[in-house]
Amino acid sequence: MATDPICGMQVNEETGLSIDRDGKRYYFCSDRCRQRFLTAQQPPAVGCSTPQARSNASAENPPVAVEKESCCSHRSPADHSNGPRQQSAHHVAIGPGASLPTAVYTCPMHPEIRQAAPGNCPKCGMALEPENLPAAGGAGQEELAEMARRLWVAAVLASVVWLLAMAPMFGLPVDRWLGAVASAWLQLVLCTPVVVWAGAPFFHRAWQSLRTGNLNMFTLIAIGTGTAYVYSLFALLLPGWLPNSLQHGGHVEVYFEAAAVIIALVLLGQVLELRARQRTSSAIQQLLSLAPPTARVVRDGQEQEVPLAAVRQSDTLRVRPGEKIPVDGHLIDGQSVVDESMLTGEPLPVGKRPGDVVISGTVNQTGSFLFVADHVGSETVLARIVDLVARAQRSRAPIQRLADRVAGYFVPAVLAIAALTFVSWLVLKPDEPALALVNAVAVLIIACPCALGLATPMSIMVGVGRGAREGVLIKDAASLETLERVDTLVVDKTGTLTAGRPALTTSRQIDGISADELLRLAASVEQYSEHPLARAVVVAARDRHLHIDSAQDFQSVTGGGVVGRVDGKLVVVGQRSLLEKRGLDNFAAIDGTASDLAEQGQTVIYVGVERQAAGVLTVSDPLKPTTPEALAALRGLGLTVIMLTGDNEATARSVASQLGIEKFTASVRPEDKHREVEALRAAGRQVAMAGDGINDAPALAAANVGIAMGTGTDVAMESAGVTLVKGDLRGIVKAIELSRHTMRNIRQNLFFAFVYNALGIPIAAGVLYPFSHHLLLNPMIAAAAMSLSSVSVVTNALRLRSVRLG
Repeated sequence: MATDPICGMQVNEETGLSIDRDGKRYYFCSDRCRQRFLTAQQPPAVGCSTPQARSNASAENPPVAVEKESCCSHRSPADHSNGPRQQSAHHVAIGPGASLPTAVYTCPMHPEIRQAAPGNCPKCGMALEPENLPAAGGAGQEELAEMARRLWVAAVLASVVWLLAMAPMFGLPVDRWLGAVASAWLQLVLCTPVVVWAGAPFFHRAWQSLRTGNLNMFTLIAIGTGTAYVYSLFALLLPGWLPNSLQHGGHVEVYFEAAAVIIALVLLGQVLELRARQRTSSAIQQLLSLAPPTARVVRDGQEQEVPLAAVRQSDTLRVRPGEKIPVDGHLIDGQSVVDESMLTGEPLPVGKRPGDVVISGTVNQTGSFLFVADHVGSETVLARIVDLVARAQRSRAPIQRLADRVAGYFVPAVLAIAALTFVSWLVLKPDEPALALVNAVAVLIIACPCALGLATPMSIMVGVGRGAREGVLIKDAASLETLERVDTLVVDKTGTLTAGRPALTTSRQIDGISADELLRLAASVEQYSEHPLARAVVVAARDRHLHIDSAQDFQSVTGGGVVGRVDGKLVVVGQRSLLEKRGLDNFAAIDGTASDLAEQGQTVIYVGVERQAAGVLTVSDPLKPTTPEALAALRGLGLTVIMLTGDNEATARSVASQLGIEKFTASVRPEDKHREVEALRAAGRQVAMAGDGINDAPALAAANVGIAMGTGTDVAMESAGVTLVKGDLRGIVKAIELSRHTMRNIRQNLFFAFVYNALGIPIAAGVLYPFSHHLLLNPMIAAAAMSLSSVSVVTNALRLRSVRLG
């Protein structure tokens, strides 16, 4: 890769846009940049970094959609993932009161396309997505609603047109009931709104692709449907102008159904794509909502509530129990316990004392405290998580990339064949010029048959439905396609491999007290605490049907534990240090056991009765019963499993050992998970990421395909391409097998469609005319071929309903 000296974009050195100057070769992303370089007195510095350069670039090149007409307004894909974070177009202001920058819209497949308003990519025709955060959800909703309206109208009208045209093929004498001419006129009336109104966006995109020279699938769709409609209209209005060889029963065959059905199918694909984009925007909005709208700031000795956007670095803020922490900072007064599961994914809260760091979006559980703001706005950890999720989601290349690449070759080839057909017939049959026109048009019609439109959507729809029956919800076709190639599975621990909630696992008591009595006394005091560890103890006592008594003189010690009297006895439950402060002893009998259990990754709770330590309880996050079986099956499919967890090294090692996971990393934060996934992809791995928490969202979005547990957070599910309803890892096995079956099915369908396509184009061009003057665009042959190809595709796709998974 080289760097464009005008705009700084990374350019492939195989591009034809290059210039040699002063013994050095320079490469350019567009002819616009090359021309500016040629007219410059001296080679400009890489990138428009100076204020003057930026001013000139802005004045000369207002933001537009076409790459060839913009310079400093575009960036390379590398700019989305490497280098220092930009504070201009990518500024993230967390909070409803924040002022947002001017919107910038870009194409997921062509990041160099950038403009200040919504529109379509001039290269591939895809709708541009907002680069700024939060995403402009309102505009996306309007676009989805508009496309959905067009789809409903097109679907209803195209269905009737298709029935009118194809019913005779299935033995229904519609032509005899209505009359062939009347049926054709009715098809015209019904098809016209589909082509003129419902398909208008596609014709606009096709015109844009022709104008800019970036041929894509919309070019092919417009040529095929437009030609079918115009030819059919011509044949209906002026049948006498066409050769007698094309007459069938006194009339010329029309192809209104091909135009209507293809447009309806393409609209269906557009609606599904827009819905997927809306879910992506929803994930961003949910992440943004994790920060509170206001903050309690201490200024001039007075506490005042201000909008979050008004918080400045070095401000002192107060957070009360139950409130969300608004920005990143460090404690200066007070202590508390904070739920950081949003960040780490771990269910156990973390004690905080002066000097400790607190993170925006986490929840203060117990005490009130003061802290100093260290990072605000776009610099907070939460803002960076949002930015990572958005950038990763934008970077995904949809399936359309392959289709457009094929169209880039197929469209010119079809046009060339049509032109060659026209010229050949003029030379060979100069006395019948109508044949030249008709056969050229026939080539264009046959080039876009219904089977090609059905090949992928039918398999995708059946495959997605099959997955839903198995509890595997697939967001889009791209995720289903990618799963086939996955060779590496990255998994979170908490909530993915494990149940995601603390449970009592062990109890050890000294002589003189039973295990049940130890648990009963502890639960009698812990029932008044809201701590997750306390709930685990109480749930375990109830599961054993132990009688939990009420406790008197209850006290909760922040970061330490609880104290109370049960049956007149002093009961202390919590950390060892709390028991020491209360004057309890006899630790020698249980310290060794407690140490061994702690090394296994379990959280140890000391229990003291009266003046002596009576035993310990341990709490951990247990493995899901199905996890070992699922991992064995995934390895059988050839996948490498890697565990990334925010938990400590001891716990991670214990879980990895139990499950036979050789590669794992502990104490990782969201940005670390994101970085690890990107590194694996950079190394050539096809990565699936499975997780359930907000902290997993950046990695889920960055992976080739994200897999969320249905038992996890909404943000994780919106960031992922696949959701497992039951939160069972065996669903990943089913998803991968389903993907492999579906992609094999799609390839078979494309083979069927292209075979008929490949046979149809030469026939339409007239290669069989020397053998029989009736083998031109014979309506019966065309209709039979189209029907056969469509039936083959549909029948093959329906086989997916019965495939065995898992």
